[in-house]
Amino acid sequence: MKIKQLLLTFVGILAFNSVFAQANILNAKIPEEIGMKTEAELLLDNDKPLEYGYVGDRDILFSKIIWENVVLDERANFPLYFPTEDNLGSNRKSLFKVLKDNIDNGMISKVYSDSYFTTEITNKDLENSLKKIDTLPIGYDQFNADGYIDPEYIITTKIQSQDIKSYLIKGMWYFDKRQGEMKYRILALAPAAPDINFIDSDNEADKEPIGLFWVFVPEIRDILHEAKAFNNKNSAVPISFDHLLNSHRFHGLIYKEENVYGDREVKEYIAENALMQLLESERIKDKIRNFEQDMWSY
Repeated sequence: MKIKQLLLTFVGILAFNSVFAQANILNAKIPEEIGMKTEAELLLDNDKPLEYGYVGDRDILFSKIIWENVVLDERANFPLYFPTEDNLGSNRKSLFKVLKDNIDNGMISKVYSDSYFTTEITNKDLENSLKKIDTLPIGYDQFNADGYIDPEYIITTKIQSQDIKSYLIKGMWYFDKRQGEMKYRILALAPAAPDINFIDSDNEADKEPIGLFWVFVPEIRDILHEAKAFNNKNSAVPISFDHLLNSHRFHGLIYKEENVYGDREVKEYIAENALMQLLESERIKDKIRNFEQDMWSY
C-alpha cells in the first residue's frame, strides 16, 4: 500500500513539473517544437488559475482598499520588470509586454483611465499615449525647401518595457470571519512610465511616472496565469504572474487608502516630506496588520 502511495506521489510530482517547465524542451527536434505540448500532455493539462472562493459580504468583518506604488528598481520587484528586451522567445516576457500584446490582439478588451473603472480608453487613445512621432529640425528645413520629408528625419518613440518605472496596484485587505484570517485580493493594476511627450526631457520633474492605463485583474487572470515570471531559484518551475500578484510577492509603498477625504493621496496631506510620507505609509500598513493581531488578543 505504501509503495502504491509513493508511486502516485511520484507521478503527481512529474505531472506538476511538466505543467510549469518549458514544455518539450528536452524532446524537441527543431527549435519550433520547444514549448509545444504532446497530445498526452494536452489531455492531462488542467492548468488553470486557482479560482477565488466566494466571499459573502456578511463574512467580511473588516476591509481596507489601498493603492501601492511598486517601484521596479527594487530587487524584490525584478520579476515584474525583466526581461526588457524581446529577444528571449515567447515564453519570457515582462509584465508590460504581456499586457500590451494582449491588448493589441484583443484578448484584453477593456482598459480604463483610472482605478475606479469609470472611463474606458479606446485603442486609438491608448496608442496615442504610448507613441510619439517627432520631426527633426532638418526635416522641417527639407519640407520648407522641397515640400516633403524623408522618413529618416521622422522619429517615432514608443514606450517599451524598459521605460516602465513602477506599477500602481489597487488591492483590498479584508478579514474573513469564516476563515478567521486577514486576506488580500488584488483588484487592478497600471504600468507607470513618464509621459511620452517628456520622456526625453532633462528635467526630472517632467519624467515623473504616471499610470498609463488600468486593467481589472480578475478579468485577465487566465492571461496572467499563462504568462510566467522567471524563478531565479529554479528555472524549471516558473511563477505565473497571477500567482505572483495574488500572493502579494512584491514590495510596494502605500500611496493612498480609501478615506473620507475623497481617497486623497498621502502626498496631498503630507507635502514635500518624503520621510514623513514613508512613515505614513508604514502607519497605514501597521493599522491593517494590527487589526488581525488584535482579534486574537485577550
